[in-house]
Amino acid sequence: MATVHLRIGDLVWGKLGRYPPWPGKVVSPPKDLKKPRGKKCHFVKFFGTEDHAWIKVEQLKPYHPHKEEMIKINKGKRFQQAVDAVEDFLKKKEKQGGKEQSSEGKGDSKGKKTPTKPLKILEEDDEDLSALKDPSEKPASSMEPISKRLKIVEEDTRSPSIQAADSTAINGSITPTDKRIGFLGLGLMGSGIVSNLLKMGHVVTVWNRTVEKVPQDNQHCDLFIQEGARLGRTPAEVVSMCDITFSCVSDPKAARDLVLGPSGVLQGIRPGKCYVEMSTVDPETITELSQVISSRGGRFLEAPVAGSQQVSNEGMLVILAAGDRTVYEDCSSCFQAMGKTSFFLGEVGNAARMMLILNMVQGSFMATIAEGLTLAQATGQSQHTFLDILSHGQMASTFVDQKCQNILQGNFKPDYYLKHIQKDLRLAISMGDTANHPTPMAAAANEVYKRAKALDQSDNDMSAVYRAYIH
Repeated sequence: MATVHLRIGDLVWGKLGRYPPWPGKVVSPPKDLKKPRGKKCHFVKFFGTEDHAWIKVEQLKPYHPHKEEMIKINKGKRFQQAVDAVEDFLKKKEKQGGKEQSSEGKGDSKGKKTPTKPLKILEEDDEDLSALKDPSEKPASSMEPISKRLKIVEEDTRSPSIQAADSTAINGSITPTDKRIGFLGLGLMGSGIVSNLLKMGHVVTVWNRTVEKVPQDNQHCDLFIQEGARLGRTPAEVVSMCDITFSCVSDPKAARDLVLGPSGVLQGIRPGKCYVEMSTVDPETITELSQVISSRGGRFLEAPVAGSQQVSNEGMLVILAAGDRTVYEDCSSCFQAMGKTSFFLGEVGNAARMMLILNMVQGSFMATIAEGLTLAQATGQSQHTFLDILSHGQMASTFVDQKCQNILQGNFKPDYYLKHIQKDLRLAISMGDTANHPTPMAAAANEVYKRAKALDQSDNDMSAVYRAYIH
């Protein structure tokens, strides 16, 4: 965003960290709140929430000139409520002859000073600002989420020191665990996860299974070493050096080989060591890995992730965990670093089942979108108009917009490999067979992805399933 000259009371679009711009107003900060050093910024109150933040000037835009642009790119319900709040504010201001009434810190009708609520900053979700929640409240369900929140520090003087930026170990609420972290697998998802773990101050030792086969992957590991990671020579060495070791590889065979193969994870497991399997695999594989890790005295957690390379890089994954609850709790700072929310789903296998169901739905949906685009073209309809209509309807989402844009631009750079979504569909169909539950939609979509793989689209993005319809 370009630098702008603003004054107290100006309406703005403010961008906080990696999240979308949000409507706000430049306000005077509390007298006892210090301005961040070395930064040209304004104190902004966001509409639709009670959130305030110091926003760098280059992350601010005037409200009115950019209103249409911002409304077009942001579709969330709370976002629209925030825009409505701005319009209500403007109407009231107009009725008052352009003067603004503020009740903050002013006296009541009896002359007593009305106490102001403590200023709060919560971290946004992927489309809109989260509603304020009492951090002390815990869900009654066993499917308990851990959501990131930005830190509010109450000093001894009782003056609030608000730290607002993207979630970092310095400015955010994440205090990195003092446990040594290992990470095996630096693919599309793993690379982003490791980068965020390091940014948040975790001590991480990495290993990538393709380094021995692909020399350029040494350079890939070197990038993380430059960021502060350590390099393990084998999975067994990483596990023996670390307290908690995460793994994120491509499929069930790779996950088994990593644990059971030569110099594998199992050789480094000792009583008390934690192993967290983040790969999307079938429940049978997860159960087998849990049993062998536990047989050596290790503690096991499955934690597959919902998202893509971009979401992983942004630290906004959704983590589905199951298994040893104490390991889940020990991983709290790691999950906050890599994701926006994590869920604990109970016994081993539940997270694998849920992840396959989610990916089955996503894969089937992507194939249907591709089918719609090609049918539009075949019947003389504009594909761009089709996308524009979708983006204004109930199916509007970042996922639909990005994947359709990929197709229209012919850009199939992988964000989630086509071969992996086909693998997930195959595993979901097999899971349905085991449960004696029909999955005809997934089965049909699976055949389309198999056709795309036959057209050499395996290593392209899942949106390349489009090509199965045009060849």
